[in-house]
Amino acid sequence: MAKRFLILVAGAGMAAVAGYATAASNWVEISERGNQICIRSNSIPNHTTGSFPNRGNPHRIRPQNINVCVTASPRKTNRARGAGPGAIGIALNGVLIRPGTADYWDPRSPRGHSRDRSSGWNLEGMGSARTLGIDSANAHVDNRGTYHYHGKPISALKTRGGTQVGYAADGFEIHYVGGRAKSGYRLKSGTRPSGPGGKYDGSYVEDWVYVGGAGTLDQCNGGMLNGKYVYFATNTFPFYPRCFFGRPSRSFRGL
Repeated sequence: MAKRFLILVAGAGMAAVAGYATAASNWVEISERGNQICIRSNSIPNHTTGSFPNRGNPHRIRPQNINVCVTASPRKTNRARGAGPGAIGIALNGVLIRPGTADYWDPRSPRGHSRDRSSGWNLEGMGSARTLGIDSANAHVDNRGTYHYHGKPISALKTRGGTQVGYAADGFEIHYVGGRAKSGYRLKSGTRPSGPGGKYDGSYVEDWVYVGGAGTLDQCNGGMLNGKYVYFATNTFPFYPRCFFGRPSRSFRGL
């Protein structure tokens, strides 16, 4: 079946990396294939980035070959599926969305954190933004050179107009409506009983608890918009969905 193109953005911007522009510019193609929406991109953003490598992030941005597809008719189930530290979705500018991290508090590491999960205290990307070298677009770079978002992509919100900023891996749209979408998560009160100690300040995922309440989003940062269920990018934790009410596409595995 022939592809019906929904949007094509090429050469829409240059990414500043360590004080100079990359050789590649932003390229993204969004198309419809049967009952799937497919996104191909080089993962180069359509906006200026921070300088990479930097003190908290030793990696350099490199063009990627991103090719993912999601269902065009997602179905909401009654059970939330947990999402790992990998990509939970993709922005309309072709940059992956990864709100979680694979880093944990580790007092034995020179950096104070590592991939050793034994402490049980998982670094929160935006709560540890300075530690992880996250830039003003709420993004940084992994060891493969993949630039990706941890918080809402401030500079990319107008890619298509309207409020949609991307797609989650299970096919539900991701929208940003500012303060109109209120997270149901709250910081715990008091101090941490173990691990890094100190006051709950949002540096770790475990600093947060879902309490819900009237007018707040569900535990996957979802809710109704114009009569349909969508996920939201929010100004506060969890910033993006950390779980799915649909079935995530296998094409996001390893991203």
